[in-house]
Amino acid sequence: MSAQRTTLADVAAAAGVSVSTASLAFSGSGPIADATRARVLEAARTLAYAGPNPLGRQLRRGRSGIVGVIMGDALRRAFRDPVSSQVLDGLAATLGPLGLGVLLVPGPHDASQPAVDPLLESAAMDVAVQMWGGTTDDPVLETLRRRGTPTVLVEGTPQPDVAAVGIDDRGGMAELTRHLLDLGHTRIATVTLPFDRGRSEGPADAERLTHLAWEITRRRLAGVTDAGVTPTTVYETPASLVENGAAAGRALLAAPDRPTAVICQSDLLASGVVLAARELGLRVPQDVSVAGFDGLDLAWLAPDVLTSVAQPLAEKGAAIGTAVSALLEGSMPEPQVLPVALRVGTTTGPAPR
Repeated sequence: MSAQRTTLADVAAAAGVSVSTASLAFSGSGPIADATRARVLEAARTLAYAGPNPLGRQLRRGRSGIVGVIMGDALRRAFRDPVSSQVLDGLAATLGPLGLGVLLVPGPHDASQPAVDPLLESAAMDVAVQMWGGTTDDPVLETLRRRGTPTVLVEGTPQPDVAAVGIDDRGGMAELTRHLLDLGHTRIATVTLPFDRGRSEGPADAERLTHLAWEITRRRLAGVTDAGVTPTTVYETPASLVENGAAAGRALLAAPDRPTAVICQSDLLASGVVLAARELGLRVPQDVSVAGFDGLDLAWLAPDVLTSVAQPLAEKGAAIGTAVSALLEGSMPEPQVLPVALRVGTTTGPAPR
């Protein structure tokens, strides 16, 4: 973990001048004595301060009051997922008292659309929040870097120039997999989130697995293998929706060598697999165990209650808002990784004999 970044206010205090005077020293213009400018620059050298960043210049011009939230999917799909809405609720509750509004920027519907929404090139925003699915070479993140927009990356790979908020999803998936192993399951399949912008659907072979670009999908799949399990089938879905899980469930459970357990990377996918099992006349968990990820309250799935890895959705949204606030103050917050917890429901049980 790196120490908090030195700010212009720190330099001003060390030089014994106001922040506005210190700003003038870096701008190279304005009414400031040469001796004062030299004192400010010497303080900056001592504190290893490289100079005002784009956010600092924006603050001096006045804020837009807008936080851009770049979704990882088309809005019509994103808002069918309670995970998105609950995280956004937590974020909005934190930003409201700061006088900040939210601009939602959709992701592409499919690979035929541009990876970067044109809105990102021109919309006024004080800070950007890039939601799940980020990769180190993500064109969205590169666009934000080019614009000099301070950014919070959610569930991506921590990088030194962006704030990062994530969850221990890899550890949570490993714990969930061990839970199934303890129940005697050896034939375990997994249903995943999308691999990349292509949003393919179906079993992923070894060659396809080399094209796994989205970090969230990669980590959750790695959690399964961390527990010592090689899935009988890795079934890729194009979105985290019930119907995608149902399609995966029909394909996996109608096979003569069907798995005895299915681990899904979201609760909506898992609920779809449960529905598919019911359609096929299979009992859950007597004939097949099903587990998910998110910890959603899906009352409509009754009498079943999903075994799931619960993540703190509202708290994650609040943590994102706190990171936004820190960036607005000119500091880089430490990366945050929030804990998750296994919640055993009615959908997992001993492996059938």
